Amino acid sequence: MLAILMIAAELCVSALQSVLYRTLKPEAQEKYLEHKALEEKQRFSWLKAKYAILVGGKPMEEEQEIILDHNYDGIKELDNNLPPWWVYMFYATIIFAVVYLVRFEVIGDYTQAEEYEAAVAEAEIEIAEYKKTAKNLVDVNTVELLTDAADLAAGEAIFELNCVACHKADGGGGIGPNLTDEYWILGGGIKNVFNTISEGGRDGKGMISWKSELKPLEMAQVGSYLLTFEGTTPAEPKAAEGEIWSGADAPIEENAEELNETVVDSLSTVETPEQ
Repeated sequence: MLAILMIAAELCVSALQSVLYRTLKPEAQEKYLEHKALEEKQRFSWLKAKYAILVGGKPMEEEQEIILDHNYDGIKELDNNLPPWWVYMFYATIIFAVVYLVRFEVIGDYTQAEEYEAAVAEAEIEIAEYKKTAKNLVDVNTVELLTDAADLAAGEAIFELNCVACHKADGGGGIGPNLTDEYWILGGGIKNVFNTISEGGRDGKGMISWKSELKPLEMAQVGSYLLTFEGTTPAEPKAAEGEIWSGADAPIEENAEELNETVVDSLSTVETPEQ
């Protein structure tokens, strides 16, 4: 829309200039054209002058001074100097090479490995600082219990909207388990609770996965809020389910199958029965 408006304005200005030009007397029109020609000639004059200096070529009217005696079927050769910009860059590369040689080969300032390690350390610091303000980057291994009043209020709103039907408003439990006791089916603590909210409960009879509905920050907020129910007294508490949770939060790792590896001594020989 902005481009269309700019084009329309340019067309209007051009049309107005054309109308005004036709209203001028012939003498005034001639002066106007001379002024426009001078203005066009002086446009970008500074840039054109700098370009001519950097290129270093001769104007066409002065090329007779640098024509060589070579003549190939009427094709002549000009003896132009190297463009100054190219010469300056060549000198700059020589200076750079000398400084680099002295700094890294003679003095031994630092190695590429040291430069890489320093860059990685700096990047890790920047990432850590960024994550402090980017709460939506949390996952099950980095999530922490939120205690800020604003986060808990947001978690309460999410809980009342999505969780009350199964856990009741006071956390006493209904279809879902009681959140006020110290028993947990899939483990307590913010990391396990976050993982349960994200991935869902037990197959076929547990809570659905909420990771497609809630953002990581929202799951951390509602998880932190529902942990505040522990130790409270609900109106109609559901019987305890699961086991008592007393462990500290730890990153949840996937169980990997251990493969038994048989090592055969390379010096041993295997005897085969005679045929």
